[in-house]
Amino acid sequence: MEAPSSSSIKAMTAAELQAVKRKSGKTYGQIADETGLTNVYVAQLLRRQAQLKPGTAPLLRAALPGLTDELLHEMMQPPLRSYDPNLIQDPTVYRLHEAVMHFGESIKEIVNEEFGDGIMSAIDFYCSVDKVKGVDGKDRVVLTFDGKYLPYTEQTTEHMVSRLRKQDNQEGKPE
Repeated sequence: MEAPSSSSIKAMTAAELQAVKRKSGKTYGQIADETGLTNVYVAQLLRRQAQLKPGTAPLLRAALPGLTDELLHEMMQPPLRSYDPNLIQDPTVYRLHEAVMHFGESIKEIVNEEFGDGIMSAIDFYCSVDKVKGVDGKDRVVLTFDGKYLPYTEQTTEHMVSRLRKQDNQEGKPE
């Protein structure tokens, strides 16, 4: 019998974590409030898309007492950050993708206008989902993407460490 793959271990662990959340009766927002994390980051942790840091583990366990030592240990391992390609078929995910595609070019132009030539990090990144009432009294979804700005670097050889080491070696200098 073959050992389970990383993706199947991830899926099984995520299913166990979701069961713990359901049993607690708490929302992502409630868990976020209790841990000091964003609601989306809590969801990422419980889907094994983010790594639980040791200092946060006691807070998460207090919020979700059903978490076992084994689950907490697994959550502290670097995750396999991936997604199911069929996820795009979910209407919520599809609409989010559609919105980014529709507004993406304008958002990019404004980022460049405000910051210069660069991108928003998805590593040094915070994300949250909030519910507000619109001016018409109807519920509205507020998605916040809060990412560090990363300017593109002009690639000059004088700042390229591998070239500098190569030059040093050619000049007889030790590494």
